[in-house]
Amino acid sequence: MSALRPGNKAPISGQYLEVGPRGGIVGKHEVTSTKNKPLPPTKVAGRTYKPVDGTNNKSGGKK
Repeated sequence: MSALRPGNKAPISGQYLEVGPRGGIVGKHEVTSTKNKPLPPTKVAGRTYKPVDGTNNKSGGKK
């Protein structure tokens, strides 16, 4: 899945990791978001989010 910009709706419920402009992991800052809710602002401009762990229900995509 491609990187998600802050303010975009989360495609799945779960945890998202903040990544840098070239796709590298930046620190250990994770956020939890629910499906179809906007992702919060990142700590530094230019960073995006990458889904790392979906929830274990229908919204998270795992079965």
